[in-house]
Amino acid sequence: MFLKSIKESAKKSEGVFHKIAHGLVGNVFQNGSSESSINLRDTRAVGIRIEKLNKSFGTNHVLKDVDLEIRAGETFSIIGPSGTGKSVLLKLIVKLDAPDSGEIFIDELPVFGENGKSAEHDYRYSMVFQSSALFNSLTVGENVGLWLREKRVCKETRIREIISEKLAVVGLEGTENLKTSELSGGMKKRVAIARSLAMNPDLILYDEPTAELDPINSDELANTIIKVKETTHNTTVIVTHDLNFALYVSDRIAMLHDGHIIETGTPAEIKASTNPIVRSFVYTTTKGIKG
Repeated sequence: MFLKSIKESAKKSEGVFHKIAHGLVGNVFQNGSSESSINLRDTRAVGIRIEKLNKSFGTNHVLKDVDLEIRAGETFSIIGPSGTGKSVLLKLIVKLDAPDSGEIFIDELPVFGENGKSAEHDYRYSMVFQSSALFNSLTVGENVGLWLREKRVCKETRIREIISEKLAVVGLEGTENLKTSELSGGMKKRVAIARSLAMNPDLILYDEPTAELDPINSDELANTIIKVKETTHNTTVIVTHDLNFALYVSDRIAMLHDGHIIETGTPAEIKASTNPIVRSFVYTTTKGIKG
């Protein structure tokens, strides 16, 4: 995702990560005590409602009057061929970009609001990037604990406990001192998930999580995401062109085509769709599903 040189890549990754890890600034300890004012043990699922969302880049109208509802607590995947605007939609949900028109509501509060002003939100969100966006100069543990230390969310002893806990959730116990250069692609993805979990998000978003992974690593990642959901009970949104992955991990799926959501349903409903565009995406021998 990040361009030109490793140095520029790290800077851009850092900037985007800081924008995602938002909302908590300065010291969040209460009256100098050792306890954080932020509850890092409980999550609450959030609902998302998207209304008439439009986004263009020059003459390219990427999203066209998109309407979509994601229920609180579900794992929701947005599928479609590459280049259809899936990642753009994900970035709009977390305000990495702004729409030309339309609105996104999270727990019925507008994300953009009138004149682009945000409503006050009390939920935490995090995003797992396609590239993982780990810092090569940091160890696995330092990557996972980065937000906690930067925002001074809790004391160092608790930070180390959280790092260990989150790495255990993704099946990477005891890897705290490894460098990211020592990790496989699948391990990097799981470290990125652990880092996102460190802030105990109410909403977690995945951008093409199986990109550059082989089938075995994709399968391990799918089971990791399912395990994460079972332990956190948050809302999970995934954009992917990997149909089998989406069918396996999702409660519901929407297909994006030519800027529009053309079908929404459970995995069984998507597979049984009579829409010719959906069927052409689902029933292909290269995906292991024959029509």
